[in-house]
Amino acid sequence: MQHYKTSLADEAATQALGKSLAQCLLAGIVIHLHGDLGAGKTALTRAILHAAGHQGTVKSPTYTLAEPYEILVKGEVTKLMHFDLYRMRSADEFIEAGFRDEMNEKTICIIEWPEKGDGILPLPDLAIHFTIAEIGREVELRALSDKGNICLSQLHFAPNL
Repeated sequence: MQHYKTSLADEAATQALGKSLAQCLLAGIVIHLHGDLGAGKTALTRAILHAAGHQGTVKSPTYTLAEPYEILVKGEVTKLMHFDLYRMRSADEFIEAGFRDEMNEKTICIIEWPEKGDGILPLPDLAIHFTIAEIGREVELRALSDKGNICLSQLHFAPNL
């Protein structure tokens, strides 16, 4: 499985990574974002959404648990669900809210704090781990499926853009 690790010196580098990831998204891909508070998970998601054509604001779904968006993926309108499970008290909340229905072959799912949904979430196609560094962030992208491999094989990212 493919693996990619890099440093993100600042917000601009995070935006550049999001722009690069937006170009290689596939319908139905599940992305898990790991990292401490303030590590860059929402900033990366915001950059992906804006690069994929979303014009409005992108708020963290910390209280709503999920925010739906429509974006362009390879020229086609595609639904993207942004989940933030930080405030979820139990995995049952995810099921009771009907979010499991969003996990399908058409909807892109980006999930912050996926460890809060252990046992109920599908395995990710792509796991992204953020670590706060002395300067900026370290980020590691790991493909965990064929879709994840395809996505990373198409990733063209230069952190100094």
